[in-house]
Amino acid sequence: MAKAPRLGPYICGIDAALDVVSGKWKGLILWELDAYRVRRFAALRRGLPGVSEKMLTQHLREMEEDGLVHREVYAEVPPRVEYSLTEHGRTLNQALGPLATWGVERMRREGSEAIDVAGTAHG
Repeated sequence: MAKAPRLGPYICGIDAALDVVSGKWKGLILWELDAYRVRRFAALRRGLPGVSEKMLTQHLREMEEDGLVHREVYAEVPPRVEYSLTEHGRTLNQALGPLATWGVERMRREGSEAIDVAGTAHG
């Protein structure tokens, strides 16, 4: 079950921003959809090693409710569903850019490695 969106009051802007990106997978979903523009569910799941079907479904629903992700259902047999970022989602992804830069520097400093996800455009 998706959580009800918070409407505040918030302590600060970071509180309001983290409200919509809380959870391990939401930032990665934003990243994946930004890299590929449009993804079907199975492709999203392949691009996020370790995410369960249940968790991906839950996060996508929450992100759709928050206006970050657009879900397009095509009336085909079998039905085809595609996900993409809304303009609101793209601006959030851009805002997370400095956080990603900080994370890359942290990985370098600590000697951590990135997971190699075959066939992706991640860097």
